[in-house]
Amino acid sequence: MKIPELIALLLYFVVLLTIGVSFYFKDRKAGAGEKTYFLGNRNMNGWVSALSAGASDMSAWVLMGLPGAIYLSGIGQVWIAVGLLIGTVLAWVFVAPNLRRFSIAANDSITVPQFLTNRFKTNRKGILLASAIVFMIAYCIYAASSISACGTLFNTVLGMDPMIAMIIATIVIVAYTFLGGYNAVCWTDFFQGLIMLGALLLAPILALAMMKSSAYTAPVDAVPANFFNAYSSGKSDWKSWSEIISGLGWGLGYFGMPHILIRYFSVRDEKEMKKSRIIGSIWIFIILAAASVVGLLGRKFFGNILEETKKQDLVFIEMIRQVFEWIGNNTGLVSLSVFLAGVLLSAILAASMSTADSQLLASSSAFVSDIYKPFFRKSASDREMMWAGRIIMALIAVAAFVIAANPECGGIMALVSCAWGAFGAAFGPVILLALFWKRFNYNGALAGIIAGFTVDIFWYLKLSKCTGIYEIVPGFLAGLIVAVVVTLITKAPDAEVQELFQNANKKSE
Repeated sequence: MKIPELIALLLYFVVLLTIGVSFYFKDRKAGAGEKTYFLGNRNMNGWVSALSAGASDMSAWVLMGLPGAIYLSGIGQVWIAVGLLIGTVLAWVFVAPNLRRFSIAANDSITVPQFLTNRFKTNRKGILLASAIVFMIAYCIYAASSISACGTLFNTVLGMDPMIAMIIATIVIVAYTFLGGYNAVCWTDFFQGLIMLGALLLAPILALAMMKSSAYTAPVDAVPANFFNAYSSGKSDWKSWSEIISGLGWGLGYFGMPHILIRYFSVRDEKEMKKSRIIGSIWIFIILAAASVVGLLGRKFFGNILEETKKQDLVFIEMIRQVFEWIGNNTGLVSLSVFLAGVLLSAILAASMSTADSQLLASSSAFVSDIYKPFFRKSASDREMMWAGRIIMALIAVAAFVIAANPECGGIMALVSCAWGAFGAAFGPVILLALFWKRFNYNGALAGIIAGFTVDIFWYLKLSKCTGIYEIVPGFLAGLIVAVVVTLITKAPDAEVQELFQNANKKSE
C-alpha cells in the first residue's frame, strides 16, 4: 500500500462529503422542497448540466473496460465508442431541448415516468407501475457496476479487501447523495467530469514522454493479428458485422436513460441548453477518443504482459502508476508523484461515483413521485417525500452492493451492458415518439415500454450469445414497432393532448 495514494483517494472522499453537507444546509436554510431535492429547481447552468450528464453516463467502463478491450483486441473494439458518441450528439441536439420544454409544459414533470403520464393528460397509473419495475431492476444492476469498480480500484491500488472497499464506497455515495440531493449530485459530477477529462488526457501524453526517455525499456512487441483492423476478425464476416451493429447500438441507450434524460429537464433556459449541447458533445468526444488512445498506446507501452496476466482492464491504472513512479525517480519527489498518481486514479472513483449517485437519485425520485405519493400517500408533504426518497435510495444501494459482492455477477462491463440495454429498449422508442409524434397515445407508450423491456431481457437470456447482437438493438426495435402499431389501432389522443404537443414544441419559453 502506498500511503500518498491512499491520502489522495481519502481526500477525494472528503471533498464529496463536504459538497453533500454544504448543499444539505443550504437547501435546508432556504426551505427547499421536493423539486429542489430531485431536480435542482430547474436551475442548472450549461457547464454543470453538460459535464454532469456526461460523467453520470461514462462509468468506470470508460477508464477500465474500453481501454482494456482495445488493448486486448485492437481498434475493432472502438465501435461502442463510436455508437456512444453518435448517440450523445443526437440526444443533445434533438432530444434535450424538446424534452426540457415538454417536461415543463406537461405539468412541470420532474421524472421520466411522470412526464410520460402527464404527456397524455391522464390519471392512469400503468406507465408509472411499468416504469417502477424497470427502474428497480435496472438501477440495482447498474449501481452494482459502479460499486464493483470501486472495489477493483482499491484492491489493485491499495491492496484493500474488495468487499471492504465496496462497503466504504457505498456509504460515501449514499451519504452525499442522501444529504445534498440533485444539486450535490450535479456539482460532484461536474468536478468528477473534469478529473476524468484531465486524467485521460495526461495519461497518454506522460506515457509517450516516458517511452522516449532512457529509463524506458521497450517490451517485446506482441501486437495481435488484425490489431489495427476495423473488423476484429480481419474480414467482413458475421462476427465482425455483429460487433459493429452491437457497438453502434449502444448509442440507442441515450434516448432512454433516465439519469441522463433528467439532466435535460433541469437546464436553466434555452441559452444554457445550447451551451450544454456544445460542451457535452465536445466532452464526450475527447473522453472516448482519449480512452481509445490509452488502450492503443497501452499495447506498445506494456507489450502483452497485461494480456498474459489477464489484467487488461488495469491498463489505465498501471500506466498512471508507472509514469508517476518514473517522474518521482527523476525529480526526487517520489511521495509527491505518488500522491499525484492517486489524484489521477481518483478519476476511476469519479467515473464510478458520478454514475452511481445519479442512478440512486433517479430511482428514488421516480419511486417517491410515481409510486409512493400516487398510490400510498397522496397528501405527503415535501419533507416526507424527501425522506421517503432517502430511505428507498439506501435500500437500492444495499441491493446493488449485494449484486456487486456476488462473484457470479459478471464484472463491470457485463453489469453496465445489461442495465444500459434494459433502459434503452424500454424508454428510448417511447421518449422519441412522445416528443416527435402528435398522434402518439398512452396505450402505445405503455405497450412500447413493456415490449422493449421484455424483448431485451428475453434476447439477453436466450439469443445474445448465439447471434452476437447486443440485446438493446432488437429490444429497441420491438419497443418502437409495438408502440407505433398499438397507437394506430387504438383511439387517437384527445384534442387537449394534441394541443399540449403543439404548445410544447414551440421554441419560445
